[in-house]
Amino acid sequence: MSGEPLAHPALFYGGPRAYLDGTVPFVRAALAAGEPVAVVVPGEKLELIRDALGAEREGVRFLDMREAGRNPGRIIPGVLCAFADAQPPGRRTRIIGEPVWAGRGPAEYPACVQHEALINAAFRGREITILCPYDTAALDPRALAEAWTTHPVVIEGAEERPSPVYDPEGAVARHNVPLPPAPDAGPGVLHAAFDAERLSLVRHLAADHGAGLGLAGEALENLALVTAELTTNSVVHGGGRGTLTVWASRGGRVLCEVRDGGRLTDPLAGRRPAIPGRSGGRGLLLVNLVADLVRTHTSPAGTTVRCRLGA
Repeated sequence: MSGEPLAHPALFYGGPRAYLDGTVPFVRAALAAGEPVAVVVPGEKLELIRDALGAEREGVRFLDMREAGRNPGRIIPGVLCAFADAQPPGRRTRIIGEPVWAGRGPAEYPACVQHEALINAAFRGREITILCPYDTAALDPRALAEAWTTHPVVIEGAEERPSPVYDPEGAVARHNVPLPPAPDAGPGVLHAAFDAERLSLVRHLAADHGAGLGLAGEALENLALVTAELTTNSVVHGGGRGTLTVWASRGGRVLCEVRDGGRLTDPLAGRRPAIPGRSGGRGLLLVNLVADLVRTHTSPAGTTVRCRLGA
């Protein structure tokens, strides 16, 4: 490991036995040292670790990554920081976080890579170890190759190796690519330009359109919140105007996209927890916390933020 307080290794495993060999000793070492420890992995893996720990599991915080980390942009502020920031100062915190698993959709994968890369900047200088398991038997070889670029160290069996291709900034940049085009018009598509004077109008249009697409209750409230925050961001920080598109996706999902002429220069925007007592700067954070997926592309020509919300 490096001399940095932050440790962020990837754990390569193939099968349940290797998984437990790499994770359970990590948890037990934390408990023995009196260090707070959380396990945030897909539900079926949670059960493996719980069963292996037996009575020791009472000292561990467990979260299902399929729920808590459904949107990879939510994991740093809503999961990792939420746990680490709640601990008493002066002790190392340990977390097992598995954001990449077989079955993650292709739209989610780039956001996962960016999340893994941004952990290194978000926790730089903090006394924390975040161990990220990768299933060598089930994941695409591309996911394993990219894990070497987002983690400074890779553990496989008894071997721990520094990555010769570690480049988190490069990983973020590689996945900052244009998103597939949104539909311009047609049945079930809302497409509206906005500026400061039309903010209220487009928010109501989005809510009405979302209801027509089948959203209700909390999901419809989340669409209204996402629309309000993103369009306001465009007016304040993105050149004063933009375009909103809302349309139906597969499986009862609804997509909401805002484009504007601004450029997002801070890759951690929306991934930092809110600072108590400070107003403003929470728009993208709120979007990450309520949306099922957030994808962003930014360039000198402008910024696109696309959110997926569940029905």
